Amino acid sequence: MSRNYNFYVYIMASSSGTLYIGVTNSLERRVVEHKNDLIEGFSKQYQCHRLVYYEQYNDIRNAIAREKQMKNWGREKKENLTRTMNPKWVDLSAGWLNLKGIPRLATLARNDTRVG
Repeated sequence: MSRNYNFYVYIMASSSGTLYIGVTNSLERRVVEHKNDLIEGFSKQYQCHRLVYYEQYNDIRNAIAREKQMKNWGREKKENLTRTMNPKWVDLSAGWLNLKGIPRLATLARNDTRVG
C-alpha cells in the first residue's frame, strides 16, 4: 500500500509587498511559523506573514523544482501567478487558523526539527 504525501510550494507576502517563496510538507505549520517569525532570515526580516498563493504536489522533487523555477522569475510573473488564485491578494490562511491555538502551535513549530 503506497502512502500519499503532500508537499506545497507557496508565496508569502509582507504588507509592503515583499514576496517570499518556499516549499514545505505542512502548509499550516509553515504558515504559523511565518506568522510568528519563527523562521530566521528573509521571511522574518521582511515580515512575510500573508499566504497569497500555494500549489500542492505529491512528489517532493517536483515541488522543489517548481520552487526553484518560481524563485528565478521576475516580480511581474510572480504577481501574475498569484492573481490567478488570489486576485485580491487576501491572506488565504485567514480562515484556517484558530487564533487561540497559535501560541501552542507556535511552540510546537519552534520545537519541530523536521526540515521542510
